[in-house]
Amino acid sequence: MKIKIIDKPYSKVMELPTPKHEKPKRMNMFWRVLIKALCATNLHRYHVEYREVGMEKLAKDEPCLVLMNHSGFIDMQIVGDYLFPRPFSVVTTTDAYVGLSWVLKQIGCIPTQKFVPDLTLIRDMAYALREKKSTVVMYPEACYSFDGTSAPLPDSIGKCLKLLKVPVVTIITRGAFTREPLYNMLQHRKVDISADVTYLLSPEDIQTMTPEELNEKVREAFSFDHFKWQQENGIRVSEDFRADGLERVLYQCPHCLAEGRTVGKGTVLTCGNCGKTYELTELGALRATDGDAAFTHIPDWFAWEREQVKGEIERGEYLLDVDVDIYMLVDYRALYRIGEGHLIHDMNGFHLTGADGELDYTQPPHASYSINSDYYFYEIGDMISIGDRRHLFYCFPKRTHAIVAKAKMAAEELYRLSRAKRRAAR
Repeated sequence: MKIKIIDKPYSKVMELPTPKHEKPKRMNMFWRVLIKALCATNLHRYHVEYREVGMEKLAKDEPCLVLMNHSGFIDMQIVGDYLFPRPFSVVTTTDAYVGLSWVLKQIGCIPTQKFVPDLTLIRDMAYALREKKSTVVMYPEACYSFDGTSAPLPDSIGKCLKLLKVPVVTIITRGAFTREPLYNMLQHRKVDISADVTYLLSPEDIQTMTPEELNEKVREAFSFDHFKWQQENGIRVSEDFRADGLERVLYQCPHCLAEGRTVGKGTVLTCGNCGKTYELTELGALRATDGDAAFTHIPDWFAWEREQVKGEIERGEYLLDVDVDIYMLVDYRALYRIGEGHLIHDMNGFHLTGADGELDYTQPPHASYSINSDYYFYEIGDMISIGDRRHLFYCFPKRTHAIVAKAKMAAEELYRLSRAKRRAAR
């Protein structure tokens, strides 16, 4: 999927008006029927199965908050199919509004910027639930899974549930990640999909639990491992492109420790520095083609990389220093390409300069618990997004094998470190 792009100087982009805030609408029956028909028609090819737990507790006309894991575009089709005939609003990233704002507004979507603090979002969700009597769907991970496990969840979830005071339902898909993992550029594999739909929390539960207890309850629900699920259920992926792009996740060789030298192609991952090669089997496991395997499970390798990043930070050695192409999102008309620049990420956070000297933006580690990193974003390239309510920058590294996954993990670890220091200083 592509997005409209307009070349425009940074100073001119900053003169553009931002979209006027509008309260979410209630999806009418025409849109509900249309969405149901479109989603059901597409999902019929993938034999989607729904498994409900405790859903009899939710009245048919009772609005609720749906928290769903995020593996690909098919997630939204599952929502449109399962929730019918309920009216619902989906919390939607603002880049999805480009060229589609009228339609998304009609179907009740609620715009937000990923990993940017947004009190307006909570007010809009409350308005949809209480005033419009619409169910609200939210992807609390705010991103697709990189390694088949849950991304870090914000500590604010518990407080949000306390404010909304509505039943909470989780939808956790099985097979959606295996069908089209993000690192594989969402190439489709022949995998059936199921969704576990669980009545997780009642308003009474929310009232009696602390925000911390609610956070833990949601995190438990989002404790999954899609590769482990694949292996335990004997789900075979026979496509010969299953390892394409795997270097986006497994970017550091555990044998020679070189970074950015691995290449996933076909069914194998190879280190260009030491030559070590792994096959990604049909069951989603790693098998060394010669010698011993440092890891046989992709999430274990990815977790090891996080520990490597954490070690660099603790030693004060972490640094991302790369030339980038810079785009901005300020309205729903287009993604604006403002020129070239330079991005530095270190112990002090992010520092972005460029656009012919017009741009100089800094973002400290405590600004957000994570960042928006994506692979092959709108078919442009791998991307790191930073910014605030007024400035939202999409940075596309020019260097081959620049590691956006590492930047994301580093931002999360730096946030934790910064938060601990700020608490200790109180």
